[in-house]
Amino acid sequence: MASHTHSLPARALPGINYEVSAAFIHTHQFEVVLTIARPSAEQIVSLPVWIPGSYLVREFSRNLQQLKASQKRAEVAISQLDKCTWQVHCAAGQALQLIYLVYAQDTSVRTAWLSHERAFFNSTSVCLRVHGQENSPHALAISNSGLAFDWQVATALTPLKINARGFGQYLAADYDELVDSPVEMGPFWSGSFSTGGIHHRLVVAGAPTSFDGARLLADTQAICEAEIAFWHGNSPKKAPHDRYLFLLNAVDNGYGGLEHRNCTALICKRADLPRLGQPKTLAANDGYTTLLGLISHEYFHTWNVKRLRPAEFASYDYTQENYTELLWFFEGFTSYYDDLLLHRTGLIDAASYLTLLGKTINAVLQTPGRQVQSVAQASFDAWIKYYRPDENTGNATISYYTKGALVALALDLSLRQSTAHSLDDVMRTLWQRCQGGPMTEADVLEVVTALGDQALATRLTQWVHGTADLPVKTLLNQQGVKNHPEPAALADQLGLRVTENAGIRVKSVHSNGAAETAGFAAGDEWLGIELGRAKTRQSWRLNKLDDLPLYLGGATCFTALVARDQRLQRLPVTLPNDVQQVKLVVRDASLANAWLSAKKSKTIALNA
Repeated sequence: MASHTHSLPARALPGINYEVSAAFIHTHQFEVVLTIARPSAEQIVSLPVWIPGSYLVREFSRNLQQLKASQKRAEVAISQLDKCTWQVHCAAGQALQLIYLVYAQDTSVRTAWLSHERAFFNSTSVCLRVHGQENSPHALAISNSGLAFDWQVATALTPLKINARGFGQYLAADYDELVDSPVEMGPFWSGSFSTGGIHHRLVVAGAPTSFDGARLLADTQAICEAEIAFWHGNSPKKAPHDRYLFLLNAVDNGYGGLEHRNCTALICKRADLPRLGQPKTLAANDGYTTLLGLISHEYFHTWNVKRLRPAEFASYDYTQENYTELLWFFEGFTSYYDDLLLHRTGLIDAASYLTLLGKTINAVLQTPGRQVQSVAQASFDAWIKYYRPDENTGNATISYYTKGALVALALDLSLRQSTAHSLDDVMRTLWQRCQGGPMTEADVLEVVTALGDQALATRLTQWVHGTADLPVKTLLNQQGVKNHPEPAALADQLGLRVTENAGIRVKSVHSNGAAETAGFAAGDEWLGIELGRAKTRQSWRLNKLDDLPLYLGGATCFTALVARDQRLQRLPVTLPNDVQQVKLVVRDASLANAWLSAKKSKTIALNA
């Protein structure tokens, strides 16, 4: 379905203009022409090293090639100052044109992609920053030259002059808005809805013919309605956005999302899309439930991180890491609400929600790094740990997504059980206190103190900055939800993670687990096992971890046969009998429903 967005009245173009074209689609290269109407003498330009929302220095400039500059059709010299910064030896005040190529072969939501089937880019990967003019309006022209007739454009930028398929000129208020508005191109599916006076568009690339677009559109609308109501109650006109765009790329195998101010870029497994004729009932293990949780998560970020955000992110520095200890709040609390709001909208039942929550609890308890690093430290170290995982990551750090979600759970239940308030009230009050803008941990603690008490604020500080396990099981039990422990998965009993592709390869070994005690190491190839002694010994080849119970029978001790650097080793293993995982069930429906059901939020007036 083509875009029919109306263009704004004709106006003079801003002084910073980009034209992006798929000029070299066969080599996966965008051509970019940047025109600076009034450059400074010796103008400096640079490309960001990271994209907000994804906390890793990604060195986008490594994909920039053949940068050239000219004034009055005469070539101008360029000097490279560092890995991502250039100085153009130009005269001041005369229009300057830069031309360059950007290699685009990354299917993720963070960078850029160009092929004969689809194109996508974030401007952090494509658009040079013009130093000294970042706060000026920027124009972006998207060319359809050489593209198939059925290609369209979708972006959250304001249209200046576009055709029915979306190609043409767009406007950004400044460089921040430009790089916060990804662009999707291709023969995608498109639908729209309006809720709370806000126009929402949903674009899906890569969908098969079985795709049920109407269902995804309806379920997404239900999520958006619930989240607008969560933040603004009966006053949806107070929402901070008047339009929103979902860009979803369906692939064979992938998952992820990146939030933006008025849109989000998503990637999911093609098999997780809803299908025509598929039953409407959802379960926790359905791929479509996972997709809806992702949509819920990224839309919640419209408020929680894109507007209400760490004070350190009040102004982005695109040249280096931007540190904060608050990702446990912005990612963790968002992770708490993403699935809870699916239940509140009626998309999943209570049992499915508790299954999803149980997975989060188990993920934290099965990570030894929770006893090594706090979620505040994990937030600060995201640049070097969370986004650069290795075989020791689980032993050295904790996810601020999962443990942050449990901090939110513990705070929510603590408030509900000792006050007339909830975490909903905390979020609404923080929004009011910080006026939907930068905030600090002190803001969170003051709101918690006002809605709860100083003791609860102190406990929150301990949860966030300490490494002790959170009291979630006790709090859940007091809320009518009991833990019925069950045996942990075999990998958790052993304390390792493996890949199974034509054999078993050890990815990581958990601290203080049976595998570590036996002497396993990351990279080991687990070939088989030996059982018994001398005359009764049996040897078995393993192709996958689930083969182990077949050959063990009731035995708990065996010898693992592994290859390490082509040397065969025998490792004595004893399976523990006390490794369990959480399974949550409702024991008191009235208590549980008081938490799980939607509750009208309150705010209280606080001095900023």
